[in-house]
Amino acid sequence: MRKSMKEAISDTVQGMINLGFGTSFTEKELKELGVKIPEIKISAEDIKKIRKCARLSQSVFAKVLNVSLSSVRQWEQGSRVPTGSTKVLLDLLKKEPHLLDYRISA
Repeated sequence: MRKSMKEAISDTVQGMINLGFGTSFTEKELKELGVKIPEIKISAEDIKKIRKCARLSQSVFAKVLNVSLSSVRQWEQGSRVPTGSTKVLLDLLKKEPHLLDYRISA
């Protein structure tokens, strides 16, 4: 593949990933194209803003996320950081605060 084509494909795929579009590329294919999945950075203040934007108490937020109240408190105080899928979920909630509203039923 010509370098310019590879760069164009790489830029397009990277843009799709950055915008949240799904792709069916394997990790190996992404590496070959030079595409990087951006690291999720989420601060204690971000987590507090996400929870407040969703208008939830710490205890309800913990139940909705299926984590302990202690975890939420420690994240918001900055003494612990979320990891794995919880980090991804919090990143999604930053963009769509009411994404998990369906988890709360009347």
